[in-house]
Amino acid sequence: MNVLVAGGAGYIGSHTVKRLKEAGHNPVIYDNVGRGHREVIDILKVPAVIADLNDRPKLLAALRDHKIDTVMHFAAYAYVGESVDQPLMYYQNNVATTVNVLDTMKEAGVSRFVFSSTCATYGDPDSIPITEDEKQLPVSPYGRSKLMVEHVLKDLQVGWKDFKFAALRYFNACGCATDGTIGEDHDPETHLIPVILQAILGVKPGITVFGTDYPTKDGTNVRDYIHVDDLADAHILAMEKLDTLKTVFCNLGTGNGFSVKEIIATAEKVTGKKVPVTFGPRRAGDAIALYANPKRAKDLLGWEAKHKNPESIIQSAWNWFKDHPRGYGK
Repeated sequence: MNVLVAGGAGYIGSHTVKRLKEAGHNPVIYDNVGRGHREVIDILKVPAVIADLNDRPKLLAALRDHKIDTVMHFAAYAYVGESVDQPLMYYQNNVATTVNVLDTMKEAGVSRFVFSSTCATYGDPDSIPITEDEKQLPVSPYGRSKLMVEHVLKDLQVGWKDFKFAALRYFNACGCATDGTIGEDHDPETHLIPVILQAILGVKPGITVFGTDYPTKDGTNVRDYIHVDDLADAHILAMEKLDTLKTVFCNLGTGNGFSVKEIIATAEKVTGKKVPVTFGPRRAGDAIALYANPKRAKDLLGWEAKHKNPESIIQSAWNWFKDHPRGYGK
């Protein structure tokens, strides 16, 4: 298929572009590189349109010129704290811009859409592991912006009979391409594994663990860490599943939860180096434990995470970060 990857120069988008190309599809990156990286485009060697998604003429031209079959949408802001401080920016970029993309797709006759959603749409769940039937009560503007788009997608099918979509709610994305070609580079970096590795490499002075008194086995938060290549593969399978289905909702996770202390210990094992750690009080809004029940993804898509052990995930990240301690081109 010819696939327009919105946000294809970003973290998850770029890894999906790589996997699409390896699977025999024809990805086209569409990115304004505001939070993405031009270096990715040079590395992946795929067609790219450097433009904003709100530039309707350029987006329409990209859809038509490249004969796009499917749009995969990763171009969202994704910092929870930032969303609290600047909610209008999040609703504008994550919701209003997505509506413009969908409207432009309709004009171009492109009716397949794969949406990067999030477990943040669940808020504080009543039960763990989280299934797709869990109530969706997000607690941040970021989570609400993603849930709003899910509602838009369902509403759109009423009047646009050809429209098909997959909304994939994933957990803690992590890791880097196993061949070391592309990796993770955020500014600021907030994800646990890269922060740990940058602390080991001396890019950061250390890491702070927020809260050691949670009711978990070692007192620290528990999360579901899902390798970015596994996420990318799920997006491809979901796109292909739209041959026979009109709607797909799936959680993407390993089904296993690992604590902050366990991730730190695994990083020390992989790198052979000590992580400089300080301990602080809990942060407001941090859930005790969040991990997925991935059964629907397995039943519906035939998808299962290949990287279920944090050791292989951290090894893939270490392979990239030790050569790119400050990210692309820095």
